[in-house]
Order: sequence, then structure tokens, then C-alpha cells
Amino acid sequence: MAAITLENVSRHFGSVAAVDNVNLNVDAGEFVTLLGPSGCGKTTTLRMVAGLEQNTGGRIAIDNQVVSDAGASFFVPPERRMLGMVFQSYAIWPHMTVFDNVAYPLRIRRKSAQEIAEKVKTALRLVEMENYADRPAPALSGGQQQRVAIARALVFEPRVLLLDEPLSNLDARLRTQTGDEFRALQKRLGITSLYVTHDQGEAMALSDRIVVMHSGHILQIGSPEEIYRRPANRGVAGFFGSPNFLPSKVQACTQQPDGSYLLTLDGPGWVGPCGCSSALAVGTDVLVMVRPENMRIADKASIGAGEMSWTGPIVQSIFRGTHRSIIAETPAGRLNIDVPSVHNPAVGESITLAADSSAVWATPAN
Repeated sequence: MAAITLENVSRHFGSVAAVDNVNLNVDAGEFVTLLGPSGCGKTTTLRMVAGLEQNTGGRIAIDNQVVSDAGASFFVPPERRMLGMVFQSYAIWPHMTVFDNVAYPLRIRRKSAQEIAEKVKTALRLVEMENYADRPAPALSGGQQQRVAIARALVFEPRVLLLDEPLSNLDARLRTQTGDEFRALQKRLGITSLYVTHDQGEAMALSDRIVVMHSGHILQIGSPEEIYRRPANRGVAGFFGSPNFLPSKVQACTQQPDGSYLLTLDGPGWVGPCGCSSALAVGTDVLVMVRPENMRIADKASIGAGEMSWTGPIVQSIFRGTHRSIIAETPAGRLNIDVPSVHNPAVGESITLAADSSAVWATPAN
């Protein structure tokens, strides 16, 4: 049974469709991330689930109970949806202590003082903030405020937790640490979570599934590895990192045991095998995605039958600390490759680049 169901959900502002005919099921206990650039519709989708925006088309259900049906003019207000929400700004009240911030959702529900004390203590313990209960909210660091916001969202035991870019105000190191802590907490509690971010690395590290959105539409839904390694189209592939895209034509196509297809490709100055999600006719134009981190500098003699290869001179080399970014000019065009930073081939040196067929992926050129 899906914990969250969106059926043909849309949100129009006049003639503009911020969200257009979105369908999504989030299973109980699942962590699903809505990912995309600014203006893609991800936050509007989250706000419609929360009841902070009203969908102009379609239907939304939580735990199999309809909370909004545009066709029937039915709408359950946000306070009756039993949802916890963590905002980008955390929305921590500076005039309250940590305890009072977390207790607020229980007080407006008129719970007893004893129940409030017990549940606030439990929620603060979950986020390892029980020793800060009496501290004024302004005296907390950004990471601590984020934990308080999560505790407040969890204290009344919501059916679903909604999070709108909750880590974006933290620095890079703290964002990674806090994200890992939250993911561990979410797994331990088994609470259904719908998360919004534009940060690809964050989405990959936290999610069971990722929903890639663009211009109000869903481009692809899948596990982080599936989205990264087997994108449905160039739009999805290009949203993650800076992959190389190589035009080529299909020479042969055979189905694999896992249901995918292995193509034999003919590109400018190269031939080789490549995976694809669908059967493609001989002669079809395709784009081959090769990520810089999945390529290596190789000797021509060491290249195997299951690899693609390209040869050309280095035109740029940039030291980035953890790795070195190299650009080589090949018959297929300029190719980016990331190598360990201890490698330092000279600009002008001719190199051969290789990639295994399992690390490249083809999509139709259109």
C-alpha cells in the first residue's frame, strides 16, 4: 500500500503549468527525493502533498485516504493531514527554547503537560539534542537548529515526513554529516519521507528512489544507481555531473539476460559495445553517455573486446585536489576524463582513453 499517491496531479497558475499531470507512488517507509533545477515543480509538488498548495487537477491520497481531489472539489486542510514538515529555513522560533519549539505542535493539539514532556524528550533523544532542551533557539548552530526542526516534525508521530531542501543552509561538510545522520534516523524509524532538493549528490546519498523533474514533468523515476548509470534521456544524464555525449549509429542490437540491450555502435573514429534500455533498429542515431570518472588512460594493447576507446592529444589538465580533470581532443570530439591527482600527463601528449561497456549508456538521439 502506497503511503503517498499522486494521480494525474497538476497545478496551474493561470495559463502556466507549474506541475503537469504528475503520477507517483511512495511506499510506506520509503525515502523518495524530488530532484530538479529551480522552477521544475518539485517544491510545488511537495506543497500540494502538504496541503499548502491546492492542486488544480488530479487526486492526492495519504495512507489510502484521499486528501485532495480537484475533480470533486474536495480538499483536506494541512493541519488535518497528520504530516510533519521541515522547511529550508527551519522556521525555528527565536523567542522559544528548544523544548518549547519542539512542544509547539503538541500544545496546539491540546495534549497534556505529561504527554508533552514525554514526547518532547523522546523526539529530542532521537536527534541527540536532549541535553539542549532548555537552551534558547538563537544559541544553536545551523546543524543543531536543523535537528530541532526534525524533532518538531516528528514529535506528534506524523504519517509522512516532508522536507523542503532542509540542508541547503548548511556548509558542505555539515550538510554531508547531517544528511547521513538524518538518513540513519529515517531508516531506524521507518517513516515515509518525501524530500526536495536540487543537489544531485545529496539525492543520491539519501534516497531509495529519485524522481527527476523538469518543467513540471517527471523525466524518470528510479534508484540512485539506475538514474545515474542508466538515464532515460540526455536531460536526466546531463543533470548529474558533466558526462561526455558521443553521437553514433547502431550496427547491431541484442537483448541481455537482465532485459537490457547491448548495442554495437559506430561513431566518428571509434566502434564499440554499449548498453541501452530498449531495442533499437540498425542505423538508428543514438547519443552515448560516458562519464569522466568511468574512463581510464590505457595502452592500446590492453584494451579488451568489451571496451570502447578513443585516442587524441591532451588539450587541458586541471588539478582539483582529489582528482585531475583532463580534456583530450579525439575524432569523437573533446572528451573529459577524471584521473587520480597523482597522474600528471603533459598537455600535448597523445593518450588513449578506454571505458568498459558496462559503464556507458546509449539513448535515442532525439
